[in-house]
Amino acid sequence: MSSGTFVNLPVRDLDRAVEFFTALGFTAGARQPGGESAQLTLGGSTHLILHTPAAFAAFAGTAVCDTATSREVIVGLGVDRRERVDELVDLAAVAGGQSLGPGQDLGFMYMRGFRDLDGHQWSFLYLPG
Repeated sequence: MSSGTFVNLPVRDLDRAVEFFTALGFTAGARQPGGESAQLTLGGSTHLILHTPAAFAAFAGTAVCDTATSREVIVGLGVDRRERVDELVDLAAVAGGQSLGPGQDLGFMYMRGFRDLDGHQWSFLYLPG
């Protein structure tokens, strides 16, 4: 059995979402025949699968969450240095995402969040030592 983490999210515009995440340094991979889903590698064995709303709803067996009024998940990704947290969130904002403000230093962790083009909430985290 292969190991890994696969985050699945619905997106309104698959091509634009792939461009957004590749601008953050994620690697575009396979596309489902028919153009309903695309896979990106976030790093190591962590992958992001983007789906059109119809494909996501069929896969999940439920309606797609309205990210304007609620959060279905906050995706947190660890990075290797504190400065990288800010670099990645700044890249997300330049690519069309929304920064959620300055970073938060909680002592044991530094984090900063953003929302992607479809309103999904993400955080980059640095945990020293």
